[in-house]
Amino acid sequence: MLRHCNHQRLVFRHKLYQLREERDMKPDTFASLVSAMLYEKRFGPYFCQPVIAGLGEDDKPFICTMDSIGAKELAKDFVVAGTASESLYGACESMFKPDMDHEELFETISQALISSVDRDCLSGWGGHVYIVTPTEVTERILKGRMD
Repeated sequence: MLRHCNHQRLVFRHKLYQLREERDMKPDTFASLVSAMLYEKRFGPYFCQPVIAGLGEDDKPFICTMDSIGAKELAKDFVVAGTASESLYGACESMFKPDMDHEELFETISQALISSVDRDCLSGWGGHVYIVTPTEVTERILKGRMD
């Protein structure tokens, strides 16, 4: 119920922004909106680490993550979140390189995610990988260990 309520609140605020500004919200603006919503609940925080990704002006990639009270962490290459974040950082730092094509990026993300999740007892069951391009958003589902 809580997840549904917050989703509705985000949709409402996005639609309100569209009505006021007569344009879609940029990813950095949306990140600020999520950050403000998390900070509102800082004394009884949501226990989540949102990851926000999108294409900004001139199709420039935008990625950011934040902690449970909304402190943003911006990056140009990659961000990680969750219980396996320590091993994800190591895997991503060793495998990531700039200017990869879609398939190479998917393979890198998949290998980093699966290898990191296998090292963390609280993670598992796979993941969803989204590749965002100026023309489409592609989702692929990874299956991981099921214990």
